[in-house]
Amino acid sequence: MTITPEIIQQAEELLALYRRFRLTLATVESCTGGLAAGALTAIPGSSDVVDRAWVTYSNRAKHEMVGVPKETLERFGAVSEQTARAMAVGALSRCPANVTVAITGIAGPGGGTEDKPVGLVHFAAAREGRETLHVERRFGEESSRDAIRAASVLQAFELLREMAVAD
Repeated sequence: MTITPEIIQQAEELLALYRRFRLTLATVESCTGGLAAGALTAIPGSSDVVDRAWVTYSNRAKHEMVGVPKETLERFGAVSEQTARAMAVGALSRCPANVTVAITGIAGPGGGTEDKPVGLVHFAAAREGRETLHVERRFGEESSRDAIRAASVLQAFELLREMAVAD
């Protein structure tokens, strides 16, 4: 998947916002495979905002890298609000970034179920001293894998914006 001009524009605006508030961020991604971090780091000079990124594609990676409890993964699954929140909070506890964002979902074309269809993506953003935010999106089974992943990056950026300016 190529990073679209819209994603690059949103990444530039997000970096400028984080610079204005003197914030840093980290990403922890599953179904997007690092695309959010890739878009942000495609911008020259982004290293003053982007601290690090994790790609936690497997349950084992989610547990080992950012501390998602095995019980959470077993009870709710990788694609769930609980796992997204645990990913964001776990990442925040493992790095000096001010804000983290997590993305976990089913980009397809296979892998969906009746309860968790292709296009279901959970997002969470964490910041010290703030309530962890969560968003569930259903991008639709008819959407392509690339479209779901691109829309997921834009949604993650929206959560990062919201967390930057939240009181």
